[in-house]
Amino acid sequence: MTSSYSDTRLLIDGEWCDAASRKTLDVLNPATGERIGRVAHAGIADLDRALASAQRGFDKWKNTPANERAATMRKAAGLLRERADSIARLLTQEQGKPLAEARVEVMAGADIIEWFADEGRRVYGRIVPSRNLAAQQLVLKEPVGPVAAFTPWNFPINQIVRKLGAALATGCSFLVKAPEETPASPAALLQAFVDAGIPPGTVGLVFGDPAEISSYLIASPIIRKVTFTGSTPVGKQLAALAGQHMKRVTMELGGHAPVIVAEDANVALAVKAAGAAKFRNAGQVCISPTRFLVHNSLVEEFAQTLVKHAESLKLGDGLTEGTTLGPLANARRITAMAKVMDDARSKGATIATGGERVGSAGNFFAPTVITNVSLDADVFNNEPFGPVAAIRGFDTLDEAITEANRLPFGLAGYAFTGSIKNAHILAQRLELGMLWINQPATPSPEMPFGGVKDSGYGSEGGPEALESYLVTKSVSIMGV
Repeated sequence: MTSSYSDTRLLIDGEWCDAASRKTLDVLNPATGERIGRVAHAGIADLDRALASAQRGFDKWKNTPANERAATMRKAAGLLRERADSIARLLTQEQGKPLAEARVEVMAGADIIEWFADEGRRVYGRIVPSRNLAAQQLVLKEPVGPVAAFTPWNFPINQIVRKLGAALATGCSFLVKAPEETPASPAALLQAFVDAGIPPGTVGLVFGDPAEISSYLIASPIIRKVTFTGSTPVGKQLAALAGQHMKRVTMELGGHAPVIVAEDANVALAVKAAGAAKFRNAGQVCISPTRFLVHNSLVEEFAQTLVKHAESLKLGDGLTEGTTLGPLANARRITAMAKVMDDARSKGATIATGGERVGSAGNFFAPTVITNVSLDADVFNNEPFGPVAAIRGFDTLDEAITEANRLPFGLAGYAFTGSIKNAHILAQRLELGMLWINQPATPSPEMPFGGVKDSGYGSEGGPEALESYLVTKSVSIMGV
């Protein structure tokens, strides 16, 4: 069974419209390689209209009481829940992930919106006792202004709502350059806000040439805040550009998550939790576990159990019932996986299972487990962003921690141990923004979400997420 997939247009000033040039880009189904639709390709004239609209939307939204903003956001979240099944089918067709995963993403998006809606009602300033009793000193929190957001294709809904939720909750307007490869699900997300009655221009959506759009939006004096999720090299370029214009920035960049399986770990739990996280969305997850560091007394058992898990997965079209592992999102990832595997083989790694493309139609790559991986192998130094688990043994926990911290990445990590002492050591010494011990990744809107080192800065979760969308104003009032 297939779901209808229509062409995607731009959202400017509360209306869906074609690009002024009428230019479009093809959208392909990664399970078949066939074109399923088109997406409008914005030019400078379209961006100018979108920017002007974002300014008008901000002027209206910032003067809307926080409780009214929260009500509108909650209404949009409710619409997203009602439409979850149809939006999930769009997401699967354009991105590839299994339908069940797509639906979880949509429903989680509604949760995130609702949490930020409520948190926006708790943005408080304060009164500071004055040294002069004739004066009153206030600290006010105000929205920073219109926001430009840039999001990737691996989680077309989730990566937007973390930014959108914080922006709207604080009173900012929001203009997003969403991924051209997965445009329909972001459009459906923003349609929920339009239908919820958000003022025109408060949310906007454009697609087109990423470099042209990012450089133009970031340089615009209308934009006061930039938020990006994507690769570290691109993130550094955008952060540098934002710095030239003194724009506030949040960066959620690449990771290369270590998994430390200590000598006293429960192997079955480690494989169940880390294995599920590894092959979720075909490994195309910024917090996906990638470097498996396993104590040498357990490494053989762990590898054999992980291979069984990988081989139990059902590879196929995400819309087909029973599929647990979908295709890679685009043909570029197939090429990248082939290079990773060639490099690993050339450096002595053992391919325990998988390691090859499956079929000639679509972007299917077998779930892969590699053992005896050399430290100089590409897979142990650069994020593979695919369904590849690379395993290496260690003798001491210090050795594992040193390896986990060796790379410039510091987004997420995982550890498995039966010892409270080891858990505390890992929590204190691992250089990461997020760490999950004895469990799979469980990001929630109320917890900080972000990395350190080359994995970025700022948070997209918790109360911390709102701070970068707010400016602090110091006011002193003297009575006359």
